[in-house]
Amino acid sequence: MISITEKTLKDLEFGTVLEAVASGCVTEPGHEKALQIIPFKEKEQLMDALKQTSEYVSSYDNNNALPNHGFEPVSNELKFLAIEDSYIDSAAFRKIANMAETVGTLIKFLDKFDDYYPALNRRALQVAFEKDILKHIDKIVDKYGEVKDDASFELANIRREMNLVKTKINQSFTMALSHYNSLGYLDDIKESVVENRRVLAVSAMYRRKVKGSILGSSKTGSIAYIEPEATLRHSRELNNFEYEEREEVKRILKLLSAMVRPFVPVLFDYQEFLTDIDVVSGKAKYARRINGLLPKINEEKRLYFREAYHPILFSNNRQKNQPTYPQTIELKEDNRIIVISGPNAGGKSITLKTIGLLQLMLQSGLLIPVHERSETFLFDRIMTDIGDNQSIENHLSTYSYRLKNMNYFLRKCNDKTLFLIDEFGTGSDPELGGALAETFLEEFYHREAFGIITTHYTNLKILANELPFATNANMLFDEKSLEPMYKLILGQAGSSFTFEVAQKNGIPYGLINRAKKKIEGSKVRFDKTIATLQKERSKLEKTSQNLKEEEDRAREEGKKMENINTRIQQKLESYQELYDANQRLIYIGQKVDDLSEKYFNNKNKKDLIGEFLKLVEIENSKRKKLEPKEKKKIEVQQKQVVAEIQVKVAEIRQEKKEKKIKEAEKPKVKAAIKIGDRVRMIDGKAVGTLESVEKNKATVNYGIFTSKVSIDELELVEAVKR
Repeated sequence: MISITEKTLKDLEFGTVLEAVASGCVTEPGHEKALQIIPFKEKEQLMDALKQTSEYVSSYDNNNALPNHGFEPVSNELKFLAIEDSYIDSAAFRKIANMAETVGTLIKFLDKFDDYYPALNRRALQVAFEKDILKHIDKIVDKYGEVKDDASFELANIRREMNLVKTKINQSFTMALSHYNSLGYLDDIKESVVENRRVLAVSAMYRRKVKGSILGSSKTGSIAYIEPEATLRHSRELNNFEYEEREEVKRILKLLSAMVRPFVPVLFDYQEFLTDIDVVSGKAKYARRINGLLPKINEEKRLYFREAYHPILFSNNRQKNQPTYPQTIELKEDNRIIVISGPNAGGKSITLKTIGLLQLMLQSGLLIPVHERSETFLFDRIMTDIGDNQSIENHLSTYSYRLKNMNYFLRKCNDKTLFLIDEFGTGSDPELGGALAETFLEEFYHREAFGIITTHYTNLKILANELPFATNANMLFDEKSLEPMYKLILGQAGSSFTFEVAQKNGIPYGLINRAKKKIEGSKVRFDKTIATLQKERSKLEKTSQNLKEEEDRAREEGKKMENINTRIQQKLESYQELYDANQRLIYIGQKVDDLSEKYFNNKNKKDLIGEFLKLVEIENSKRKKLEPKEKKKIEVQQKQVVAEIQVKVAEIRQEKKEKKIKEAEKPKVKAAIKIGDRVRMIDGKAVGTLESVEKNKATVNYGIFTSKVSIDELELVEAVKR
């Protein structure tokens, strides 16, 4: 049996979580029930609730989303219907029918997708669906909540007669309106509606000239509202039919109520089922907001919350765009108690509350924000001592209240208890209060209870170090700035950094030294040793983090290189295959060319056809028979490779073209030309001998003839050795 007190729920702010869950419910009964969630007393019920929520969360990510479960509450209507000879109105029956239809849809859906939602379907199977409820109601009441005309033969006749009378009323009113308007007795607005009746808007001076019943007048008294005499006669007739209609509807609803009354317990079950589904949806929506999931629940006594977030802090920080730091903590049979120490504002209390609240949420059927490899077991009791807890009503001081609480702990504590104590031993003389706290801790330890405490007391840190199945822990601080890093480190006590924090905040060094002299030297040395160890741990933590980041980067780079190598290898293989295919085509082309040349010389068709068929058979013997799909796949791959190569070839050609253009654009250094050298025109091919140069005009001897050209139009071909 699980027993968790109201005080524990309040200390761990469980109500705030429930308000967030309730905000996700879409019905009023669901909202109310969500606010009343408490830890389950039976494990079987708890596991069902957790699985239902987990299944609902999964529905957000698959293609089989759960149908609508919303409904209008019908508790009052059902209570009234349960009374013999009573009846409810048609609108109430429509609400009941809608609820029954929703239940039917959900039950069919969950039965169809039992593989996806087994736990939710088990809940649906507890509901006995009665088709007769919908059948009875749909026969009498339409979808708008009105009694149908054909609900009875009498009602159909009455409404037919009413429609005829209404037609007569409209006709007679239209005639009166036309008549009195032509006489000029009506106001500009001509007509109005009073007591749901059409009336003539008659100017006050002519009201005696219009026959009918005065039903009222305007605020100023300038208009009299008169129902014409002819219309009045038909209105009385209509009133009689309306009375008959009401009586007939009443009779029909009484009969319907009598038919549905036996199903009242079933209808209460329907509402309870839909309310439960609504609560599950509220839990699922909250789980989505906090990234909640269902950890493994063991029979073995081990609590291991990895990367656990405080859900309230997580939600608040996300709204403010601030980070939330997760904690990892483990309690097991050979490490049952953790003593967290260190300076204030480092996250000790939040860590303690995180573990307590997450365990409480889980045992109440809520998913929790932890890593998927987390696990835990179920406690019979969760006991807390957190905060000031002064009791003005009972005239108890903080310390008296805490002692009273410790007395309760001692009476109830056992090996299935989780206790959470914040600032253990405070409120009294440090020496005496510390000694008493030490005794309490020893007692909890001997009873094999599981727990987390936070403290500044040195004797409790020493005791945690001495007890085999207890351990110290501290919240990591930056060794230089003394700023909290919000990370829990197991295995080492934390220094309170009393003097370091005082020095950082500007307290004179002389006063700090005087304070140090007032306490025992052993305590100063002990605290200094712890502080030094914490600083070293902080340095190691940073180094470890840096190394891990480097390792991650190296691993990522390795993966990238491996992927690149794989892609290169694949491309090389594709290119090799294409090259081999092209070489084969070249070989076949050469063979065909040889056959063509041979035929050109001997004109022997028989030899040509024989040789060609032989070539074809040889090539076909090398081919593999492929399925159409495989063949198409290979063709697509070849096209891709060819396309890639064409792109690369185009790029290479473009580069060569650009390089050639650049080289052509470079100014060429012209070699010096002397008489006797072999030369030619820059854009010509004929080579001649330079005989003479006069005023930039050169005479070139080509052997057969001589020519005079500008020296700038010549280029050196061969210099004569001198």
